[in-house]
Amino acid sequence: MEAPPCSQVEELQQEQEHGSSLVVGLSLCDSAPLLWRFQDLKTVRSNSLVGALLGSLPRTPRQNIRLGRPLLLMPEEERVLREHHGAAALSARNQDAAGAAELRQRYEEEQQRSLEEQSILALEDRKSALLRAMTSSSGSESGAGSDEALQCRLLALEQNFSFPRSALAVQLSTARAGLSQCQEDRAFLEADWPIREQDSPRRDARYQVFRDLWGRGFFLTSAGKFGGDFLVYPGDPLRFHAHFIAVCLTLDESICMLDVLSVARLGSNVKKTVLLCSPAPDGSVHYTSLQWSGMM
Repeated sequence: MEAPPCSQVEELQQEQEHGSSLVVGLSLCDSAPLLWRFQDLKTVRSNSLVGALLGSLPRTPRQNIRLGRPLLLMPEEERVLREHHGAAALSARNQDAAGAAELRQRYEEEQQRSLEEQSILALEDRKSALLRAMTSSSGSESGAGSDEALQCRLLALEQNFSFPRSALAVQLSTARAGLSQCQEDRAFLEADWPIREQDSPRRDARYQVFRDLWGRGFFLTSAGKFGGDFLVYPGDPLRFHAHFIAVCLTLDESICMLDVLSVARLGSNVKKTVLLCSPAPDGSVHYTSLQWSGMM
């Protein structure tokens, strides 16, 4: 795994020196970094950062494969961007108490208007159902008595009808808030900057391994379902399969032999090479590859 002539770190630094608009805007949802703008998604993808799409597409809200914005970045991806001045928090609007109260009031007013509109529609539907039921039950019978009974039933329905708030249909953000970049709706997703981090040797080891592999030109995604820390791709994951499963360990961390055998066998079953990655104090990363071979 030799580094290419121009690593991702060098390309990012060169573009920053030439003043290109590479800074992406982060929206924070409980300290989770989200990207909403389409240009930001293109920027991070061009720098070998993948992330994970979370949102549903407007016309296919129940799809499982093709997803839409926002894009969730891994903590290591966000930290790489932040260290190279490639990311900044989006400007917060209405962060004071008065602004938050105004946003809440507007939201409640909109919900109340929607409740009133849906109550009217629900009452009309109930009246239509009552008319159909009484017309079919009366059959061919007609006269002033049946008409009077029908009017009395409709009047009683209108006076006693109530539409519960629990039945209120709410507009999902897939059709409006996320794709139209509504500032008011996005304000609810913003949190304090910077992102809160819990320092630990394991977290620091993960970041050093991520930075080293990313600097060599590899694409990385989460490998939780493969029993590792990262899946390592030689190119864009849309075009290539992952070649390695990276397992991040500190130099002084011990690992059970059964765990080594299980991860090696898993890598063999999914046709990937397992890498044991351990950062050194001098900043370099030591890699040990594992491959499963059958017993003779």
